[in-house]
Amino acid sequence: MSAASAAHAQRALAFEPLAAAGAGDFHVGAANREAAAWIEAWPRWPAPGLAVYGPPGCGKSHLLAVWARRAQAAVVEARNLRRALPGLLAGARAAAIDGAGPGVDERALLHLYNAIAARRGSLLLGATAPPAEWPVALPDLRSRLRALPAVAIAEPDDDLLAAVLVKLFADRQTAVAPAPIGYLVGRIERSFAAARRTVALLDRAACERRRAVTVPFVREILPSGEAEGPAKGD
Repeated sequence: MSAASAAHAQRALAFEPLAAAGAGDFHVGAANREAAAWIEAWPRWPAPGLAVYGPPGCGKSHLLAVWARRAQAAVVEARNLRRALPGLLAGARAAAIDGAGPGVDERALLHLYNAIAARRGSLLLGATAPPAEWPVALPDLRSRLRALPAVAIAEPDDDLLAAVLVKLFADRQTAVAPAPIGYLVGRIERSFAAARRTVALLDRAACERRRAVTVPFVREILPSGEAEGPAKGD
């Protein structure tokens, strides 16, 4: 099912967006609102599963973990699927596969899909591309994956980027005032990857120099092209 079809199905289900939950709150914004709403809608999904896809670092793993707590599901890295399969086939009604996509063990995924569907359970896939675009060799698996709802997590808008920056600094136990966060939002690339790189760079420099992360410090540390470049969208 295409993202557009998934959006249509979402509207038909008429549910509310996911609230932040847990120690590492999942921040909901325009970029991930639809994906969060699908998670909140479980178990009222129109299919035996769902694929959530988006760029690295966009929060797919966090969203899978939120759903796994709700559904009492096992979370398995795609690279470990074959090893985990016997345990899952033994009785799992819900499972989340993180890092799914090209290269996944197709037979293992097909067996798991069939078993969970037979139990009227749910399968959640986290990937960087929708399943319809995966080069799947097994026809049975290909048809099942293409029938799944697929919902994208886009790169963040300014509000979500600010929340992500705050969380990334907090994860490193680094307190940062609103002013440098706003300064960063206005200058770095609008992407989760850029946010991770920027926070890692600033946090490391702040620790080494025993300095607080302030606007002057950000100007000093960030590469000039990134810190002083044109505003995003120009």
